[in-house]
Amino acid sequence: MKTRLALLLAMASLTHAGSPQTAPLAAPPPPANGFTPITFFDGKLTVDVQEKMRFEARENNFDFNSAVNGPQDASWLLQRFRLGLGYSFTPWFKIYVQGQDVREIGGSRPNEIGVFGAEGDDVFDVLKAFVQLGDAKAGLSATVGRQFLSYGDQRLVGPLEWLNQARTFDAVKLRYASESWAFDLFTSSPVTFKDHEWNKSQIFDAQSPDDTIFSGAYLATKWVPINTTTDFYIFHKTDNGNGAFGPALGDTSFVTMGTLWKGDPKKLGGWDYETEMAFQTGDANGRNLRAFAGHWGIGYNWLNHPWKPRIGIQYNWSPGDSDATDGDLGTFQNLYPTNHLFYGYMDTTGWINMHNPQLNISVMPTPKLKLMLDYHLYWNDTNEDAWRRVNGVTAVRAVNAVSREASNFRGSELDLTASYKLNANLGLMAGYSVFFAGHYLADTGASNNAHFGYVQLQIDF
Repeated sequence: MKTRLALLLAMASLTHAGSPQTAPLAAPPPPANGFTPITFFDGKLTVDVQEKMRFEARENNFDFNSAVNGPQDASWLLQRFRLGLGYSFTPWFKIYVQGQDVREIGGSRPNEIGVFGAEGDDVFDVLKAFVQLGDAKAGLSATVGRQFLSYGDQRLVGPLEWLNQARTFDAVKLRYASESWAFDLFTSSPVTFKDHEWNKSQIFDAQSPDDTIFSGAYLATKWVPINTTTDFYIFHKTDNGNGAFGPALGDTSFVTMGTLWKGDPKKLGGWDYETEMAFQTGDANGRNLRAFAGHWGIGYNWLNHPWKPRIGIQYNWSPGDSDATDGDLGTFQNLYPTNHLFYGYMDTTGWINMHNPQLNISVMPTPKLKLMLDYHLYWNDTNEDAWRRVNGVTAVRAVNAVSREASNFRGSELDLTASYKLNANLGLMAGYSVFFAGHYLADTGASNNAHFGYVQLQIDF
């Protein structure tokens, strides 16, 4: 039924395309993949198509136990198809609808999204559907409807495109953009993906227990001359409370305040730097929340070398909660990040209760090929709190008397990645990662090394 309705919507958009005008109109913004969508009627109608397939093989990624062959210890094919239609009635009035179909083929995980870490199935559904008033790149604009939210480096808010279904919101967003700064105000609710049902955001889903509202203000500037961006933000999250960090004692309402600074290597003689720091205060599940997270990095770029090599080091830190019984919470709430980009491709770690120094090396032997090597070290900030995975909730090991007395060294991870962009429409990616189990795992249970390999093909038109 959903597929039929989606196709009818697509046909209706084409039927009501209207007569062409002599001058082309500004089309809706293209997807962030660098390609130009197909256009009709002097640019008023745009059509974009994406097909992405990724084959994955994982071993011990979740339990670090070679003696147990769990549902996550397998291989599978992830498939994603998207079809988007945009129409510009005028240069300042645009609509855009994008449908998505995702499947997980093979393996032994259930095909239900989120069960045993599965990315699962979601038969053709609406990923985006919004109306845009004004020009998002200049002056005042408003975007109303289902849309991606992405801010800064996506450490706190991003579309999580690595995940097969990605992440989307039902939102109202106001934006003012100039040459040197842009300011966003938004309020939103995250969308829950369910197969064989129309996906709904939590605030519109009568079955959702959370009723999450996520709002914010984000200022991105070029005010510091040596920076590519100097950003300041405040986010506010409310929900009905849950048991993710102990028994629910009440509702959630807290703010996250932070800043992001990124140095421009072209203005710093090849050097670059990054820092992002965020502080949280309020109530989380009825507990008094006070939490912090920080990222600091520096690197050097050989700007004149044809291979464009870069070497960098960085350090990510977030304190944990030192006492789970005192009614206070010191565990950072990682919000809606794209953590896959930052703390290891095996997705063992969020920006929570952690110390994470790392080494980053990249080269481009050709303009189309990029090779990367990343090496991570991980420690718990405190063993009184859990080591939480990439989703910011799931604990790798239980917090108990044994884990409290264990070493806090989780282990290390080596990521090798190659990406090849044949052209604007076709991209290939492959990677291999290994996690070397540390003393914390050995002191608390199984401690076998973990492995992850993948090959990905993405086609965009």
